[in-house]
Amino acid sequence: MKLFIAGLDTETNTFSPMQTGLEAFQENLIAYGDATSKPLTCCSSQMLVWRNAAEEEGWDVVESLCAVAEPGGRTTRTVYESFRTTILDDLKAAMPVDAVMLALHGACVADGYDDVEGDLIEHVRAVVGPNVPVAAELDLHCHITDRMIANATMIATYKEYPHTDIEEVAAQLFQLMKRTLAGEVRPVMALYDCRMINTFHPHRAPLRGIVDRMKAMEGQDGILSVSFGHGFPWGDVEDVGAKMLVVTDDDKEKAARTAEAIGREIFDAREHMRGTYLGIDAALDLAVAAKSGPVVLADVSDNAGGGAPGDSTFILRRIIERGIENVATCLYWDPIAVRMCREAGEGATLALRIGGKVGPASGDPVDLTVKVRRIASGVTQRFGPTPLGIGDAVWVTAGGIDIVLNTLRTQVFHPECMTALGLDPTQKKIVVVKSSNHFRAGFEPIASEILYVGGPGALQPNFEALPFTKLKRLYWPKVADPFAQEDGCHAAALTA
Repeated sequence: MKLFIAGLDTETNTFSPMQTGLEAFQENLIAYGDATSKPLTCCSSQMLVWRNAAEEEGWDVVESLCAVAEPGGRTTRTVYESFRTTILDDLKAAMPVDAVMLALHGACVADGYDDVEGDLIEHVRAVVGPNVPVAAELDLHCHITDRMIANATMIATYKEYPHTDIEEVAAQLFQLMKRTLAGEVRPVMALYDCRMINTFHPHRAPLRGIVDRMKAMEGQDGILSVSFGHGFPWGDVEDVGAKMLVVTDDDKEKAARTAEAIGREIFDAREHMRGTYLGIDAALDLAVAAKSGPVVLADVSDNAGGGAPGDSTFILRRIIERGIENVATCLYWDPIAVRMCREAGEGATLALRIGGKVGPASGDPVDLTVKVRRIASGVTQRFGPTPLGIGDAVWVTAGGIDIVLNTLRTQVFHPECMTALGLDPTQKKIVVVKSSNHFRAGFEPIASEILYVGGPGALQPNFEALPFTKLKRLYWPKVADPFAQEDGCHAAALTA
């Protein structure tokens, strides 16, 4: 058997001011056939699972491109097309192959390509023909499209958020591919549109119980895989939104029934799945009044993992204006400020302008007199089992506020982005992290309380007010019940 593997992973916030070009990929990962021998990312870790499993079976493995960029605005057309060409040229050179497995995101948008993954899978299908199985693993924050379904043999998404199951899903997908090649199963897929745009949290009921039952269904009664694609709300594309995907063994009707049943269950519980997002001052009031700390405040609107700049100052400014102390806050993407601190050296005191550099969604810069406490390079923070770099980092103190600045735009995943510098967040009353939910895996064990803050920024959780131009369907929470409203409109049109 010969297995072809490749990866392309970035998430596109079409409302973000950040362009995703070649440099964005270069500062994360561009590997031409050797990603699995380099420090791993969430994308290449899947490919390593597949390589190891295939080699254990005695298969030949052809590894192509693996390209990863921090989420941002649209990927440039030339960059995507060059990556696609590389993958397709490698695939053509490797032919004939018995199987293809792709590590993709599912919410990448490039100039001229609203469905990058669907386009890539379609081109792969054109090369390998109709009979070679093609599998893709997607981030659960994906736009699952009919084009993907039409050209892939099987698709699976992560089920957990934080994404603690990336490698587990990769291993399951490989086993499904192995059974497909052996003729034991014939995967077919069905998709159900839940008509919802939201940020979903699997750690909370009722979704926790639904996800657990999804897992239990896999491998039972002909159901091979069940995936809930949460969607990525900040993508202005026609296929934005939550969808349920079921893969069965040669029973498309069962796949469709199962996808609709679980999708409707999630839709019926929609009001229980609304996130609770506080204003800045309301969150600070609760944090100050808390009996113990650390109270963790998630700045969801400036999460670099959703394409935001990662340098907004709205919460920091209110902390300063209110005179709140015993606070640690991170990560501020500010290469200029980091360089100034590096030049000054550890122990130096200097006037420093922090954040607010990218655009209106970043707010205004904050001018502070800071003391440089620690300067470091090569700092990593865990994302599941994978250590991810934050670039050069600096810990500075201004009064009773500790701030971590860094040079590689990324969200906060784990307290290691502070402890590696000597800053202990457990000793702080308030800890502010720029992240939407991935931080929970690392911070929940140390937090006395976690609050989600929906302040200004490029990633505001106002789902009913997002300025979509390409979405043709009604959705919740824009309307209370899009299914009923559309049925009513259809009936009215028939009787008109």
